[in-house]
Amino acid sequence: MMDPLVSNPCSPVLDLLRQLHDSLKGVSDGEVATYIPELSKADPDAFGICLVTATGTVYEVGDSQVPFTIQSISKPFVYGLALEDNGRGPVLEKVGVEPTGDAFNSISLEPGSGRPRNPMINAGAIAAAGMIEGRGLASRFKRVQDMLSDYAGRALPMDESVYRSESETGHRNRAIGYMLRNYNILSGDPIQAVELYFQQCSVSVTCRDLGVMAATLANRGMNPVTGRQAIRGQYVENVLSVMGSCGMYDYAGEWIYNVGIPAKSGVAGGVIAVLPGQVGIGVYSPRLDARGNSVRGIRVCDELSRHWDLHMFNSETSGRSTIRRKFTGAEVNSNRVRTSPEMAVLRERGDGIRVYQLQGNLAFATTEVLVQEVMQNFEAIHQLVIDLKRVQTLNESACRLFWLTVVKLAESGKRTVFTHVDRFPLLRRYFKVKLGDRADELFRAFEDNDLALEACEDQLLSRALPARTTDHRVGPLEFDLCRDLTASEVDLLSVCLVHKRFAAGDTIITAGDPAAELYFLVRGTVSVLMVTAGGRLSRLATFSPGMTFGEMAVIDRAPRSATIVADSEVECQLLSLEALDGLRQSAPEVCIKLLTNLSRTLSQKLRKANRELSVLD
Repeated sequence: MMDPLVSNPCSPVLDLLRQLHDSLKGVSDGEVATYIPELSKADPDAFGICLVTATGTVYEVGDSQVPFTIQSISKPFVYGLALEDNGRGPVLEKVGVEPTGDAFNSISLEPGSGRPRNPMINAGAIAAAGMIEGRGLASRFKRVQDMLSDYAGRALPMDESVYRSESETGHRNRAIGYMLRNYNILSGDPIQAVELYFQQCSVSVTCRDLGVMAATLANRGMNPVTGRQAIRGQYVENVLSVMGSCGMYDYAGEWIYNVGIPAKSGVAGGVIAVLPGQVGIGVYSPRLDARGNSVRGIRVCDELSRHWDLHMFNSETSGRSTIRRKFTGAEVNSNRVRTSPEMAVLRERGDGIRVYQLQGNLAFATTEVLVQEVMQNFEAIHQLVIDLKRVQTLNESACRLFWLTVVKLAESGKRTVFTHVDRFPLLRRYFKVKLGDRADELFRAFEDNDLALEACEDQLLSRALPARTTDHRVGPLEFDLCRDLTASEVDLLSVCLVHKRFAAGDTIITAGDPAAELYFLVRGTVSVLMVTAGGRLSRLATFSPGMTFGEMAVIDRAPRSATIVADSEVECQLLSLEALDGLRQSAPEVCIKLLTNLSRTLSQKLRKANRELSVLD
């Protein structure tokens, strides 16, 4: 069994559902159903919403745990069981799939054959109930009850009082049963099929159950919370098809046009809606309109569809996981080369920097995957990097979730940055509209992950270490390459060094030039650049005071492999290869220590590269 994904109470998705619930709880249109006496006892103000993703995250607000009977919402699920028991061909011979435009209790049979028009009207549902295999009514109902329980992820009871009330008043449905028997649509005792229909409608559920059941259909028949297969995936498309065309009875055409999500309603006030591959929605509100559909339930689905872009003909999915890769600032660092104390801080505290590389088409359901991940790790995240490089499309509902997530993090003093956003001007515009003057403060964007990581590292290091600017000068004893040298040995080295200044923007080393010197960086910063296949300069590393560069020349004396440019005004001490050779003769112990430290530095760089490659593989 899978572990259920519990939504974080601070999730922006829950915030949106709470706002929707608050905006609609005052709606008092409609009446509670009374034609089944037990249904009239429902609280007319009860109102719950549950949204469950196809990955199993449950979001629920309001009266989501209040029990009520499933009623006609059972119809698509029992139809699916009939398909499993008999196959498509035999079922289609007895129940059609064409919408009628009639009310749920209409006697809509095809002339001549007597076949019900579809399984969502009572005649079609009774015919489907008659095709459920079993030795008697009790065993057949147990199969139906177990099947519904698999969808919900828990054992669902039957409400005996509602069943008795339905059975005592269900004369029209019995008449339908006998008509079906007259046309040989029902081959056995019609009363058993009708009683099974009454029983399936009397199964007790909650709004949360409906959300999970809908998500099971969205997840191709597998319950995303329990991992149990409730219906074979090959029949899910048939169930959703009849829900889409017939699930809302004489409102079905307008529903699919406006809301665009396969749905089914019940006269107890429940509504389910299924967006394949993305989400399932359950709503409970007993006040019904003239067609027998929940007034608030329709409003909820309409609002979710319009504001969260859930219309099935407006959905774009990539068929791949939204999160392509994720890593922390302790696992992967920027190309800014850090000092040993800085690296120690990044190893210890860098896991507070979280990078998520996204891919595919970002809509509500696909972006929710990231939101859920962030909310689950909310306490551990201090800085969030969202990489959009491999995202293909991004719609307004994705922008809304990003905005809510950024604001939620900012309220707790956490920072969010985006990378590769230039292809998505909608995202920047959305933040500008929502945040106004605060947009520049909260919407931070960098060209690539390297620069974003450097900014995050800088913020972390500024808090963890004493302030240290790149404008300060370092002496020979502070160079990593001079570690373990005595003062007299440093004096011997200093005699061989040549001081040189560079202005900001100067090219210090050009790729292809002969290797002639090793550079000790005294003040300022320099960056190592390489031309990519696309002709763009890419930063390989940035060095700060106390570091050395050009050291490969000491090892292989081959031409320079990259270009190094001064980022600021720079001072360097140069050790020429000729001077190094002379030092090897006059002070071999100094050369041995220099080469030992150089080997240690190169080893650390290699280990860092290997570690990052293992994370990014």
